[in-house]
Amino acid sequence: MPTPLKIDFVSDIACPWCVIGLGGLEIALERLKDEVEPSLVFHPFELNPNMVAGGENTLEHIVGKYGISADQARVNRDRIAARAADLGFTMSTSDASRIYNTFDAHRLLAWAREQGRQLELKRQLFVVNFTEQTDPGNHDALVDAAAKVGLDRDAARAVLDSDRYAEEVRRDEALWQSRGISGVPAVIVNDRYLISGGQPPEEFERQLRGIAAEAQTD
Repeated sequence: MPTPLKIDFVSDIACPWCVIGLGGLEIALERLKDEVEPSLVFHPFELNPNMVAGGENTLEHIVGKYGISADQARVNRDRIAARAADLGFTMSTSDASRIYNTFDAHRLLAWAREQGRQLELKRQLFVVNFTEQTDPGNHDALVDAAAKVGLDRDAARAVLDSDRYAEEVRRDEALWQSRGISGVPAVIVNDRYLISGGQPPEEFERQLRGIAAEAQTD
């Protein structure tokens, strides 16, 4: 019988390493489908909670935030894109790419969880941000993303036009920060084990298998 695993995935759709982390996790879970039974929930984390409407140029933002050269930022960007491509995800990032505010996207994800479509919407929002190079704070783009994964377009619009789930998102963000999460992706398994960063599928598989084995002896 598969071992149940509670998996909390703390991330931001503006985080390219979160794309890699989710891709690696999903491949690992597929490999372990006869061994573990996951319950996966996404939680909000904003890399740039004060990001202005319309966003900023990503290259300039990264150079300023981390104090690295533009060339080094480009090398890192290409490395991340290659890792994502290995997982079947296309990153269309370039010097013209922008980084945006993601708060409303997190509100929509909180709603999608109640509708049983959170994983599907999370995947689609990564596509919106990194593949389509569209502002994930734009309500039309968010409504379109919701519709593409089978969510009701009018209901999604109603959520975005209100302040619903705003307090829930802020509370969830504060909770994980209070638990020491300061970088993403952060994958917390069974409320006890932390798997940090954009790990490859093999590392997720190794760690999840070990956690499942320990859970069976508890």
